[in-house]
Amino acid sequence: MQTHFNDTIIALATPSGVGAISVIRLSGKQSIELVDIFFKSVTKGKKLISQKSHTLHLGHIVDKNKILDEVLVSVFKNPNSYTGENVVEISCHGSVFIQQEILQLFLKNGCRMADNGEFTMRAFLNGKMDLSQAEAVADVIASNSEASHQMAIQQMRGGISNELKNLRQQLLDFASLIELELDFSGEDVEFADRSKFTELVNKIKFVLKRLVDSFAFGNAMKNGIPVAIIGEPNVGKSTLLNALLNEERAIVSNIAGTTRDTIEDELIIDGVAFRFIDTAGIRKTDDIVENIGIKKAYEKADNAQLVIYLIEGAKLNNQNEQLRIVKERFANKRLLIIANKIDKLSENEINNLKLDVEGVLFLSAKNKTGIDTLKQELTSLVNKGALSNNETIVTNSRHFEALNNALISINSVQNDIDLGVSSDLFAIDIRECLRHLGDITGEYDADKDILGNIFSNFCIGK
Repeated sequence: MQTHFNDTIIALATPSGVGAISVIRLSGKQSIELVDIFFKSVTKGKKLISQKSHTLHLGHIVDKNKILDEVLVSVFKNPNSYTGENVVEISCHGSVFIQQEILQLFLKNGCRMADNGEFTMRAFLNGKMDLSQAEAVADVIASNSEASHQMAIQQMRGGISNELKNLRQQLLDFASLIELELDFSGEDVEFADRSKFTELVNKIKFVLKRLVDSFAFGNAMKNGIPVAIIGEPNVGKSTLLNALLNEERAIVSNIAGTTRDTIEDELIIDGVAFRFIDTAGIRKTDDIVENIGIKKAYEKADNAQLVIYLIEGAKLNNQNEQLRIVKERFANKRLLIIANKIDKLSENEINNLKLDVEGVLFLSAKNKTGIDTLKQELTSLVNKGALSNNETIVTNSRHFEALNNALISINSVQNDIDLGVSSDLFAIDIRECLRHLGDITGEYDADKDILGNIFSNFCIGK
């Protein structure tokens, strides 16, 4: 990314391509003056530079008496803008030609094209948001479900920052007292109350552990909860996938071993994204390629958050031992056992099924009978309580790493206290913990390379 932030940047803030309206955004000290040169208001004599912040103005963008377009210009004056600088947004007609004409006009007259995420990066550097909030902006844009959107909004409003801000400040205050003790080390004095310090350390450990543990759930909710569909050949795994997605996504055949690789697709149910994975039928076979597919099926099931084990309803009475093996195999997973093809069974046959294993769901993937019940069961297995209670859920892998490192450091502090280690030694671990917590919100001298890496994942114009 560019290392200079005193110039005026410009970019298309709406998606490129033809649309009804496009928005071109400028930010920088000279942005209002630059637009003023080429903007001719419908109100005679109106100058943008003399207008109040957060106002709209109708007029034309004119280049040497040539009208490029009729536009609506929004003016935001520093510091009350997204970036904390003077910002102008030009709403023009969505022609690609018009977009490029206006962009080129300002690029030739003092602007430069913004880098990916540079508007948000300037907002961070100007104190409009901390680093975790800035990263949440990208998550809001990328959210594809109600759950991922809710988590991103909570983060953008300062969720994790608010969780850590007070604890970090208290730790910083104690760290200052510990550092002060080092200056008087020869006089054997203690400025920091060790009992209160131990209470604070335990409190920090509790919060960090909870946030670290939330990452597995948050990451799955953000990227789609992986659900592996496994079972023997010809039990209807591909048919079930097609029924869930309501489209012919997987090839369905009576020939055993049709599915040899995994097939994945995503479906949003009740605001939660699920990533369904159809796998090869599990059986003993001499086919080398099919065996590779079976191996992948087990790998996908091992890595999935939810596992659906599909069996044929007519063979259910002979499956009790196999079902117990499956339950043991996936004892640490959320497991749904489904008896498929009930359309081939009479009501009496279904009622006469004897099972040693409870919680079997009956359906017909072919006729789509019981699919709605399955969807309800899937969402019930997802713990949405944290979302409903607006709890902070970690979804960012960088935050997870920093929190984990902070937890390691604070555990070292606790161990040092328990062992009676001198304060000059555990002061190092306190500083390390503070540094890792600061990594999350950017409360340190942020390295430009690190910032560049973070914001390079943003889209241009944001």
